[in-house]
Amino acid sequence: SAIPGVSLFRRSSSLSANPTTQGLTLRGIGPTGAGRTLVTLDGVPQSDPFGGWVIWSALPNQGLSTARIVRGAGAGPYGAGALTGVIDLVSAAGVPGDASLDISAGSLGLRNVAGAFVLGAPNLSAQVTGSATKSGGWIAVGNGRGNADTPITLETWSASARLAADLGPRVLALRAAAFGEGRDSGLRGAASNVSGGQVSATLVQVSQDHGPGWRLQGWATWSDLANTSVAVAPGRATTTPANDQFRTPSRGFGVNMALRQSVGGVNIELGADLRTAEGQTHELFRFQNGAFTRLRVAGGRTFDVGLYLESDWRAGPWLLTGGARLDQWRSDSAVRRESDLASGLVTLDQAPLDHRGLETTLRLGIRRDLGTLNLRAAAYSGFRPPTLNELHRPFRVGNDITEANVALTPERLVGIETGFDGQIGSVSWKATVFANRLQDAVTNVTIGLGPGTFATAGFVPAGGTLRQRQNVGQINAVGLEAQVVQSPFTDLQLRWAVSWTRARVDGDVLAPQLTGKRPAQSATLTLTAGLDWQALPRLNFAADLRYETERWEDDLNTRRLSPAATVNVQARWQLSDRLEAYLAADNLANTSPQTGRTADGVVSYGAPRAIRLGLSMKTGATP
Repeated sequence: SAIPGVSLFRRSSSLSANPTTQGLTLRGIGPTGAGRTLVTLDGVPQSDPFGGWVIWSALPNQGLSTARIVRGAGAGPYGAGALTGVIDLVSAAGVPGDASLDISAGSLGLRNVAGAFVLGAPNLSAQVTGSATKSGGWIAVGNGRGNADTPITLETWSASARLAADLGPRVLALRAAAFGEGRDSGLRGAASNVSGGQVSATLVQVSQDHGPGWRLQGWATWSDLANTSVAVAPGRATTTPANDQFRTPSRGFGVNMALRQSVGGVNIELGADLRTAEGQTHELFRFQNGAFTRLRVAGGRTFDVGLYLESDWRAGPWLLTGGARLDQWRSDSAVRRESDLASGLVTLDQAPLDHRGLETTLRLGIRRDLGTLNLRAAAYSGFRPPTLNELHRPFRVGNDITEANVALTPERLVGIETGFDGQIGSVSWKATVFANRLQDAVTNVTIGLGPGTFATAGFVPAGGTLRQRQNVGQINAVGLEAQVVQSPFTDLQLRWAVSWTRARVDGDVLAPQLTGKRPAQSATLTLTAGLDWQALPRLNFAADLRYETERWEDDLNTRRLSPAATVNVQARWQLSDRLEAYLAADNLANTSPQTGRTADGVVSYGAPRAIRLGLSMKTGATP
């Protein structure tokens, strides 16, 4: 990302990251791969119902118009998922008759095609989008590479259709989407496949003549993840099957409704939302004498219903905002059953007690307009219930094993921030300082080292680590975010941004060994810079630089990942009003950003330099 403080759990891009690590987090406070930032499309959550991660390839750029980032815990719709903020994606409206197509190919075996077209009639339009990507990938391991290491590859497709109808004062939108994704994970025999879809319906009445406006929205989503993992032999010569998660069917449902009214200059929104998710993982494990010998079925259901009130009031240069939520959450129907495949004998049968609770969260904000400068401040709280994945699904990466924990309770965040933004001439700026505290943080805590046999987890090989998801004390983070955009000439725009976050764990009595440590995979400093240059009437250049300081792979801060820098550049030539050619280079300097490190010191790297050549075409009413 070109925006500091916005990142996936690892440095890996969505071209190479396993689906289970693609949860988004703001401000470096997330110590695991779970998503702590809510991603919505036209108000509909895009989180996987089982894991809470986002399948980014299911959201083709051709169908989107804008992305709005709201930092800090939120009190509005679906506030239970907006622990560190919201990424609000908005579908492109389009004009009937519009069509677009983008085709590109390049090194690393990359092939991509994406398109969209809009059909329409009076007061009715339909937009269809689709995309497909294939990457031959690269071998991520450098020194220490063996026959066990294979290229990280990707094949993905997605399709969606959106129908919008103008019904006078009301607008109806219907959307249906489906996707599929397959990855080879970089170790012989390790791969993942995920498929799913979503349907949603939104009915909105726009406020007229100071009358009330309202919104009613419902959605359903489903997915199925298959994931195989392997144990790596000494010297990385061979791999042995370790786990075959052959089915993870899951479903999610949700509805939200809101009434908005202006009373005496105060805008008030009163709303409610509900969402539920259920799913189970079906896995083969304990590979002995050339075959799996055990079957595991684990899963359950989560539920959240919330009521919220939000308001804002403008008085001259002042803007005051406030919001409050009351949420009832529950995790129930939990089961973990393991059995011997040969005899059918049940070796583990757990039906943990249900967990439930009531949470109150708040958000207050104030802004003062001083003409060329705006001053602002906010205080907020939020919470995130654990996902089905965290509660029920153990997972393995190489020889590192992480156990689930059905006793997890929600994370809670409280924070304050203040800042300013403004513009003088061609220069605009924004700066924010913040202090956040994540209480009962869900962290992958090291509880054992291999070789050894452990209860529930079984055998951990030499060089491996056993961890378990646990609620650990709290994470305290203070930081600064700033960005400047300057246009010294009409054909040139320059961008600079910085994000500095000092995050430290307080393990309390449960994990005192973590006290003073930095959360796993969080960088202290991130710097970005970029430019857009219209060199000629038909020729545009763009470049983006991203640099970040070291990260730690693990909770104990023993596996260091070096600082990393990447430069991406692109040149676009306007061949005609509706046809454009482009040449892009990702990681132009061919640096080797470290993305992972095993206990025995083997390092994995992100993508090397990749060159792409493409054509972008547009036809229809909008040039």
